[in-house]
Amino acid sequence: MNYLKSILRYAIPYKFYAILNIICNVFYALFGTLSMVSLFPMLKVLFGDSKPVSTKPLWQGIGKTTTYLEDYLNYFVTLKKTEGNEDVLIFMVAFVIGSFLLKNLFGYLAMFFITFLRNGVLKDMRNEIYDKITSLPLAFYSEKRKGDTMSRISTDVLEIQHSFLSILELIVREPLSIIFTITTMFIISAKLSIFVLIFIPLSGFVISLIGKSLKRNSNKVQKEQGYFLSIVDETLSGLKVIKGFNGEQNFRTKFQSSTTRFYKFSNTLINKQNLAGPTSEFLGITVIAVLLWYGGNMVLNEKSLDASLFLVYMGLAYNILTPAKAISKASYGVKRGNAAAERVMEILNTESPLKDRPNAQIKTNFEKEITVNNINFKYEDQLVLKNFSMRVSKGKTIALVGQSGSGKSTIANLVTRFYDVNEGSINIDGTDIRDLTKHSLRGLMGLVTQDSILFNETIKNNILLGKADATDEDVLAALKIANAWEFVKDLPEGIDTNIGDSGNKLSGGQKQRLSIARAVIKNPPIMVLDEATSALDTESERLVQDALENMMKNRTSIVIAHRLSTIQNADEIIVMQKGEIVEQGKHQELLDQQGVYSKLVAMQSFQ
Repeated sequence: MNYLKSILRYAIPYKFYAILNIICNVFYALFGTLSMVSLFPMLKVLFGDSKPVSTKPLWQGIGKTTTYLEDYLNYFVTLKKTEGNEDVLIFMVAFVIGSFLLKNLFGYLAMFFITFLRNGVLKDMRNEIYDKITSLPLAFYSEKRKGDTMSRISTDVLEIQHSFLSILELIVREPLSIIFTITTMFIISAKLSIFVLIFIPLSGFVISLIGKSLKRNSNKVQKEQGYFLSIVDETLSGLKVIKGFNGEQNFRTKFQSSTTRFYKFSNTLINKQNLAGPTSEFLGITVIAVLLWYGGNMVLNEKSLDASLFLVYMGLAYNILTPAKAISKASYGVKRGNAAAERVMEILNTESPLKDRPNAQIKTNFEKEITVNNINFKYEDQLVLKNFSMRVSKGKTIALVGQSGSGKSTIANLVTRFYDVNEGSINIDGTDIRDLTKHSLRGLMGLVTQDSILFNETIKNNILLGKADATDEDVLAALKIANAWEFVKDLPEGIDTNIGDSGNKLSGGQKQRLSIARAVIKNPPIMVLDEATSALDTESERLVQDALENMMKNRTSIVIAHRLSTIQNADEIIVMQKGEIVEQGKHQELLDQQGVYSKLVAMQSFQ
C-alpha cells in the first residue's frame, strides 16, 4: 500500500461518487446479512418448529437477543397462522425475495457510482502523465525508451485502476459484510463464533504467504512489456533501414527473445495469482467442515442450538468466504499495483530542471539583440561548448558552421532553452532567458530542424500548430512564402489532405517546405534554422533555400549550416571546432584567411 496515498489524491474530485458508493455498500452489506437471516423464519415454518406464542415478547437485553427474536418470530407466525399456513408461507417467501432484491439493487448502485470515480481517476492520471511527459526536458528522454513511457501511460495506469482502485470498492462493502455477518453469528451463538474466529487468522496467514513475491514478478512483466513496445516503435520508425540492410531477422530475434521473457514472467505471475482463489476457498471450506462437526455436536448432542438456526449460521459462515476472498485478491492486486504505481510515480515525481522561476517574466517582443556570454555546456560528463560567446543584433543573420560534433546544434538547443547552460548566460534584450517563461521565450522563436517533424494530420492542421487561430488565407500565404503551394494545390484535397504518419506521403523537400510554412505562419521575430537543407537533393535544396530566404527577410536569424552554399549572404559566419570559435567573419573575409572555413568550402567544391 506504499503508493495508495499518492493514488487516492486523484479520487478527491470524485468524492461525491465515493460517498454514494459507501452509502450503497453499507446497505448492500446490511441486506446481504439480512438475506441470509431471512431464511430462518422460512425454515422454522417449513420444519414446523415454531411454538405457539400468543403474548408479544418483551426485550430483556442484548444477552437474550436470540431468544427475543425467536419468540417474536413465533408470536408473528402464531398470529399469521390464524389466516392459514399458505399466507404465512407467501409472506416468508416475499420477505426472502425482498431481502435479496434490495441486496443486489444496492450492490449494482455501488458499482454504478464507483465506475465514475475509477474512470475519472484513470482519465486524470493519464492527463497528468501526458502533461508531465510534455513538460520534462529533452534530456530526460535521451536514455528512455519510448515504448517504456508508452507502457507506463497505458498498461501501468490500467493496472493501477484494477488493483488500487478495486480497494475503494472493497474497503467498505466487504469489511462491513464480514462485520454484520459475524455480529449476527455471535447473536446466534457466541460459543460457536469464538470457535470459528480461531481458524480465520490461521487461514489468512497461509493466504498472505502466497502474495509476497507478486510485486517483484509484476515489475518484471511491466518492464519487459515496455521493452518490446520499444522494439515495435523502433521497427515501425526504421522499417526502411531494417529492410534495406536485411535486418528483419535480427529485429525478429530481439522481439521474440523479449516476448519469450514476457511469457515466462507472465506465467509465473498469473500462476501465483491463480493460486490465491483455490487456496482461500479450500481453507474456507476446511473452516466450514470443522464448523459442521463442532456445530453438529451442539445441535445433536448438547441440544444447545436450534437446527434451523444452525443452518442459517452455516449460510452466514459461508457468506464470509466471498468478501474474505475478495479482500485477499485485493491484497494481491495491491502488490501488483505497487509495481505499476512505482513506474508511474517515477515520471510524475520527476522534477524538471527547466521549470520557470517564480518571478519569471513574460516577454512579448524582441527589440535589440541576443547575446551569448561565455557559456560552457556538457551532456553528462562530456564538455560540448567551451567559453562560447556571440552577439546577434536585431534583423541580422548569424551562421554557425563546422564539422559534425562541433556544437552547432547545441547552440540552437540552448537558445530555445531545451537545455540550460552549465556556466555563463544567454540574454535576450539584456534579460537572461532563465528569467523568462519558457512559453514566452519560445513564442519569440520559429524553429526549422533538419528532421521535418510532421504529424499524421492534414496539411492545414500541421501548419496551424504555428498559429492555432490562423485563417485558411493565412495558411495559403504561408505555403506560398515557403514555396509549398506549388505542390499542395495539386493534391486531391489541397490543404485538407492527410500527409500520413510523419508526413511519409510527401518527399523530403515537400516535408521541409511545410515545416518552413509552419514557422512562417507563426511570424516570430527570431528564426532558428538547424541544418534545414542538409538532407535534401539539389532541386529540393534550391526550392527550400528560396523559401528560407523569403522567411528570413526582416527577421533575426541563427542559421546552423552543413551546406555552406546556403549561408554565403549571412551577416556573420562563426566557424566552430570542438565547441570553440576558431574563425569569425563574412564569407569572403573567411575565404581570404585560407583557414578552416576555406578548407570546408573547398571540400564542398564551393569557391
